[in-house]
Amino acid sequence: MHPGLYAFRRQGLISTPSDASDQFACEPMPILNPPAPVLEIARMLEEGGFEAWCVGGAVRDAFLGHPDLDWDLATSATPDQVRALFGKRRTIPVGIQFGTVGVLDKHGTLHEVTTFRRDVRTDGRHAEVEFGASLEEDLARRDFTINAIAYSPSRDELRDPFDGRADLERRVVRAVGEPDARMREDRLRALRAIRFAARFGFEIELATLAAVERSAPHMARLSAERVKQELEKTMEQVRCPARALELWKSTGILATVIPVLGGIDETTIAALDFLQHPTLATKPYRVMTRIAVLFVELGERESSRALAALKSSRAEGKRIAEFAAIRESIQEQLDDVIVRGKQATDADVRRWVASIGRLDVPPFMRIASALWRARHRDQRAIPARVHSLYRRMMAASRRDPIAIADLAIDGDDLRAAGIPPGPMLGKILQALLTAVLEDPSRNTRDWLLHEAQRLSSY
Repeated sequence: MHPGLYAFRRQGLISTPSDASDQFACEPMPILNPPAPVLEIARMLEEGGFEAWCVGGAVRDAFLGHPDLDWDLATSATPDQVRALFGKRRTIPVGIQFGTVGVLDKHGTLHEVTTFRRDVRTDGRHAEVEFGASLEEDLARRDFTINAIAYSPSRDELRDPFDGRADLERRVVRAVGEPDARMREDRLRALRAIRFAARFGFEIELATLAAVERSAPHMARLSAERVKQELEKTMEQVRCPARALELWKSTGILATVIPVLGGIDETTIAALDFLQHPTLATKPYRVMTRIAVLFVELGERESSRALAALKSSRAEGKRIAEFAAIRESIQEQLDDVIVRGKQATDADVRRWVASIGRLDVPPFMRIASALWRARHRDQRAIPARVHSLYRRMMAASRRDPIAIADLAIDGDDLRAAGIPPGPMLGKILQALLTAVLEDPSRNTRDWLLHEAQRLSSY
């Protein structure tokens, strides 16, 4: 191990298909090759008399060999000069108070162009910047050395004043300059350090890690929206996010920013790695299920409160809270099948599908499966039992009546049969569904009407 580095290693919670050093190998370094639209924007800036440098994550990721990069530019031009040069039809003031203007290329793709800047003052949440800085000053205000590399396409020149490329080769996340100062400028950088380390399979340099830990008590000042955004980025970008959440917890950050999860156990965190990594097509769905794993065991009420405090959307908070409620109501029965090997009847399966909801069976079972597999890693039969039960649930959801809407009669039919509207009518429909879940052959108009008349006579 490189001297002075924190050994950012998993604790044997879960095996992965291959070592991270193979997956994220940095050598050989590729040639930087920004796309034509970025080169065109840089050319126009330089022809206008301004400096233009590719900076940030795209330069870092290009050295790591990652495809599909979002190239950003830093320039000596002020935001007003950028807008004058490209015209207001091609520019969008996406963050003009911080010096950032979005420039549209001929395909309509937005590229961020940001003026060289230096921090004037910061409160750990928001920075006040001034323009007129040099490239070196602009790079010096960045968070980590691997993000403080600049490339000039026209001169094929690299500026790397903080040895970021060497840290890429050493697989290290290291703060630019004095680590505590970087964390004080923006407390979110502590979470970014963890995300980058987990995403790329890097280690966190010892002094930087110590500054992350010292930053933890001060992170309550971060807005819930920023914490939630960083949590979502971690779940989206990190293939095995358990190692990131382990460090959120061990540094004390988790207890500060999401207090209800401060005592979360290691197996719940490990369950994150049993959920598939989000792709572009599945990103919102997979991110939601990963977040749900952290909260469903809190129960319906506590998970709802925690997600509301985290400023989750109402839809996401409600859905995860519903999963928590379902888990509370049927988890013991499901454990009998998955953990203890009891055989489920077809009626059992239909009742569980009815409790979960036809459309929510896949996400609920993915969440439950991840938790089962993490908690019972010594039971080799669990994956097969989960797969078998899931197949039976999906078959039942397609084939059998499992909701009131699936019944062969509805409320209008009951009213026409002389059953008055009101709470009793709803109770009768629910009783009919319970009977049909037990035996789907009962789902005929004649049987249901006869049973409804019998129930209404009580």
